[in-house]
Amino acid sequence: MSTITSGTVAPERETKAPAGPTEPADRGTEATAGAIAVTEPGAVTEPGAAVDAASPTGPGAAPTGSSPAVSPLFRPARLGALRLPNRLVMAPMTRNRAGATGVPEPIMATYYAQRATAGLIIAEATTPNAVGATYPDIPAMYDDSHVAGWRRVTSAVREAGGRMFLQLQHGGRVGHPETTGLHPLAPSPVPLPGTVFTPSGHREAVVPREMTADQIDATVADFAAAARRAIDAGFAGVEVHAANGYLLHQFLSGATNRRTDGYGGPVAHRIRFTVEVVRAVVEAIGPERVGVRIAPGVTANGMTEDDVEEVYPALLEALRDLGLAYLHVVFADPDRPLFGTLRAAWPGTLVANPALPWPGPLPADGGRAAGERLLAAGADLIALGRSFLANPDLVARMRAGAALNPIRDAHLMYVGGETGYTDYPALS
Repeated sequence: MSTITSGTVAPERETKAPAGPTEPADRGTEATAGAIAVTEPGAVTEPGAAVDAASPTGPGAAPTGSSPAVSPLFRPARLGALRLPNRLVMAPMTRNRAGATGVPEPIMATYYAQRATAGLIIAEATTPNAVGATYPDIPAMYDDSHVAGWRRVTSAVREAGGRMFLQLQHGGRVGHPETTGLHPLAPSPVPLPGTVFTPSGHREAVVPREMTADQIDATVADFAAAARRAIDAGFAGVEVHAANGYLLHQFLSGATNRRTDGYGGPVAHRIRFTVEVVRAVVEAIGPERVGVRIAPGVTANGMTEDDVEEVYPALLEALRDLGLAYLHVVFADPDRPLFGTLRAAWPGTLVANPALPWPGPLPADGGRAAGERLLAAGADLIALGRSFLANPDLVARMRAGAALNPIRDAHLMYVGGETGYTDYPALS
């Protein structure tokens, strides 16, 4: 693959960033593998090259003969075997509308199909095993009932013209026995600060049990099995969630990983579990179907990291030659030096989730300007969460410059039902 070095890639927040990610899902509370290619009629791209559709020479520039008024967000692209009609990605967001056993409810098919005009939908965090569940009513992917439930969702999205990946997430210490009936597992017995939401409300977090070597191996196998089930359920691929304070992120941080074996201590040891999970998933379904999400320095779920400049370049170095579909960076900010470091280090497609205000209201444009800045700085696709949540027709609204629906914060999580979920209006 040719490496994109023009532009910069930003971690979705600096080490001292305020707590919480951009998307409610992650606040605890968003033809050649790895290549973006032009998909305009007749366009041909060199296999293995990560080429931005905005330019034949690099990210951000306008193609020959194109109208300068056309935002690069609306230009088509290719992600592996997928043809994307635009560069807007619906970020994964936990909405707590699955059943108690993790089976997606029919209303979830309606919700995602409403948003099928996104270039790509990354479906919400889904646990690969029972102990990895974080909160009540989140979806799962570890038995046949989960596959059947998700297949209804992917079929509805496909019929609406959309494309979906599924995010796989293990909560690690972010979980509770009242939710799962199991004691949370983590790299080390370091509890989540504060409370965790359970079926009976917020409860103090428990001290997790340190994972044994056998439990680590079993968890790696669970991710691979969940990835195979996701493909069986009709997803085009999966995203391995290594961000926002959940299990893989906990292994990456020296604050939550205090192990003294081959999975803790030096950076090379702390990245090992994430690398093993990703490699197992790649072996299970193929690299062109696998993305990875990272959040350098994001403080969601009580995370702290004091060596992001060492950890994340080392992680990308270990993953870069696998031919993955994409790297997804949370709270991406082109003004942060680490963004440039990561963009230069990553040879394939980079999905950037802009560092929009959180908590607090979104900008009036829903993140369009921030997304365009990131494309100009080297990102290939732009992931937005809350804007898609409140605007099922976000792509059309942004194209038209139309006003966006306000977000009803009281209905983001834990409430269930259609209010604040499937009842947001589209343009008439």
